Amino acid sequence: MSNGLLLWVDDEIELLKAHIIFLEKKGYEVVTVSNGTDAIDQCQTQTFDLVLLDEQMPGLSGLETLQRIKEIQPATPIVMVTKSEEEDIMNQAIGAKIADYLIKPVNPNQILLTLKKNIHQKEIVTEVTQSGYQQNYQQIAMQIADCRTFNDWKDVYRKLVHWELELSSADSNMTEMLKMQKEEANNGFAKYIAKNYLDWVAPQDNKISNSFSKLAGQKKQQTNNNDNRPLLSTDIFKSKVFPLIDKGEKVFLIVIDNFRLDQWRILSKEIGDMFDIEEDLYVSILPTATQYARNAIFSGLMPKQIATMFPELWVDEDEEEGKNLNEEPLIQTQIDRYRRHDKFSYHKINNSTGADKFMQ
Repeated sequence: MSNGLLLWVDDEIELLKAHIIFLEKKGYEVVTVSNGTDAIDQCQTQTFDLVLLDEQMPGLSGLETLQRIKEIQPATPIVMVTKSEEEDIMNQAIGAKIADYLIKPVNPNQILLTLKKNIHQKEIVTEVTQSGYQQNYQQIAMQIADCRTFNDWKDVYRKLVHWELELSSADSNMTEMLKMQKEEANNGFAKYIAKNYLDWVAPQDNKISNSFSKLAGQKKQQTNNNDNRPLLSTDIFKSKVFPLIDKGEKVFLIVIDNFRLDQWRILSKEIGDMFDIEEDLYVSILPTATQYARNAIFSGLMPKQIATMFPELWVDEDEEEGKNLNEEPLIQTQIDRYRRHDKFSYHKINNSTGADKFMQ
């Protein structure tokens, strides 16, 4: 079975016989031509997996040939193989979206590497990714079983998200195996939350509801876990926003509803060249529904505290009024409680039209 059909264009093609034999032994079919015109003719009659193209040729130059081939086969990767080290030619070739730029003399393994990168990358990535996850599977399983603190769970979650993204990009058939491991982690994390949540939100209150006792599946220990308390929704402003303001920073806080770590990882790749990114995770209060968790972020208070301290800003579950209509005044209550004098503007975006309008 052929590893791919190549077109090699070089006016000194006879001097590259050893390279061509090497590639043929590796399973590639190689069509050779000595000028740009013949290369264009070949591209009009058959589709190539990759084109190796010299720049300095009589007649059509390599750059001219490159443009013509791109018009005929826009998806075919083209690798410039040339003696030229002129920066201008390099820039023009890169601007024309070549797949690679190799400077002569090249050895056969250099050619093989660029073929692997441009023709076989997906298969190689899939194979290596699957092998990597298989090797890490048992380690992650042991980590899940040994998790005792929130930092332990953060580490597990980051690893699971990493492999979820890696396997999805590699189009792997091991996603079902990962899904089962995520379910195992979810079950373990739910037990961890049930065991510790009441101590986090009310560390002085040793009264434990029957529902949480049953969910934990064990007798609740009367201990104060406040020392190991993770960052909660109610802590975001106090622990993350206010300290930045105190340093003189201008802060733009963006709260995105139902925003998962895997989604953030994809977005962070798009904005990584514009910002220095520091990443951390926090625990949402329960229930995690928007009307509770998001109001807790903006107010710095638990829902019951909001209802008690600011009844005019709280909307009960059975009321028809929107549950998140008072976010701006809730932010102000938090600023006032900490006796701060910060100025802020609040904007709520519900759809893409609203986003476009805001950006204007």
